Amino acid sequence: MTPVELSRTVLRAVRRAVDEGELRVAVPERVVVTAPGPGGCGDYATNVALQLARPAGQPPRDVAGILQAHLAGADGVADVVITGPGFLNISLGDTATATLVEEILRRGTRYGHAHAPSADLVPLVCPREVRAVVVMDALARILRSQGAAVHTRCEAPLAPEWVDILGLRVDAQADQADQADQPKQPNQPKQPNKPKPLNPKPPLPHYAVRPAPAPVDPLPLGRDAARWALLHPAAHDRPRITGEHLVQRESNPLFRVRYAHARTRALSRNAADLGFAAEAGDVRHEVTALLADHPRVLAQAAAHRAPDRLARHLVTVADAVLPLLPAVLPRGAEKPSAAHRARLALAEAAGTVLAGGLSLLGIDAPDHL
Repeated sequence: MTPVELSRTVLRAVRRAVDEGELRVAVPERVVVTAPGPGGCGDYATNVALQLARPAGQPPRDVAGILQAHLAGADGVADVVITGPGFLNISLGDTATATLVEEILRRGTRYGHAHAPSADLVPLVCPREVRAVVVMDALARILRSQGAAVHTRCEAPLAPEWVDILGLRVDAQADQADQADQPKQPNQPKQPNKPKPLNPKPPLPHYAVRPAPAPVDPLPLGRDAARWALLHPAAHDRPRITGEHLVQRESNPLFRVRYAHARTRALSRNAADLGFAAEAGDVRHEVTALLADHPRVLAQAAAHRAPDRLARHLVTVADAVLPLLPAVLPRGAEKPSAAHRARLALAEAAGTVLAGGLSLLGIDAPDHL
C-alpha cells in the first residue's frame, strides 16, 4: 500500500464514521499521512483525529478511537495504535514494503513527480545574485516535477561563468524581458495603435526568490559542491562556502548522499556478478518510511518554495540506508536468498530516490565515487 492509497483508506474510514453517525463533521477532501514522529510507532501516522476533534465536538482521542475501529479491519492495515493527544499510528501488512519498492523502481527517478500537469502557472523572479539564481533554478525544477508551469526571470543578465560552471538557465533576463518597453527609435515608422482589450487581464504576481546572499564566490567549488552549498541551508540562513563541501568524509552531507547512491549501484553490480537480482519483498527497515515520504517532501518543497527541504531529506535517506547496505549481499559460502533479493531491491529504491532528488537540485549522482 502506497502513501496515497493509505490516505484514501483513512479517508474512507472517516466517511464511514460520518455515515454511521459516529462523527458529525464535514468529510475532508484529503488526509495526510507521514512517517511517525517522536513517540510514534508503525509505518505511518496521521493527525486527522486532531483536525476533526473541534468540529466534531469530541476529544481528539475519542475521535481517534472511532477511526481506529474502522481502520483496524481495512485491507493492508495490520495494526492501528493511538499515541499522544490523538495521533493514529498505522502498521501495514507484509506486502507494504514490496508495493512501495515496486512503485519506486517502476517510476525510477520520477518517483514522487506529479502524474499529470496541473493548472498552476508560477512566475519566478530573482536578483542578479548567484545564490538567488541557483535557488530559483532548483525551485523551478521541483515545481515542474509537481506539474506546474514555471517561468523564470532574472532582473539582470546572468554572468557567463554562472551558465558555464553552474549550468544555470533562465527563461528571460531583464534586457530581454524589458525589450518591449524600450522607446522607439526616431527613424522607425510609427505603428498603428492597436485597440486595447475591453477587460485586460492583470499581470500574474511574480514570486520573488531572494535568499540570503552568498558571502563569497562559490564557483571555485565546481558545479555540484557549489550548488549544494547554496541549496542545503534554509533561504534565511547565510551559506558557508568552504572547501569542506569537497572533502570525501562523513562530515560532508553531500558526500554521504552521493556515497550512499554509489554504494547502492555497486551492490547491484556485485549482485549481478553473483547471479542474482533485486526482487521486492517484505523488509522492515527505517528507510522504508522515508522513501514513502518522498512524494510529500517534494510537494512541500514546491508549496513552501524551499529546495532546502529536499536537500535535508536526501541526507536523512542516505543516513538511514547506509547501515542496511552491508547486509545486502550474501557472505562467504552463503547463497542468495529471498531476503537478500528484497534488501537489494530496497537499496536500489533508496538509490533511485537519492538520484532523483539530486537531479532536481541540479547535482550529478555518479555511479562510482
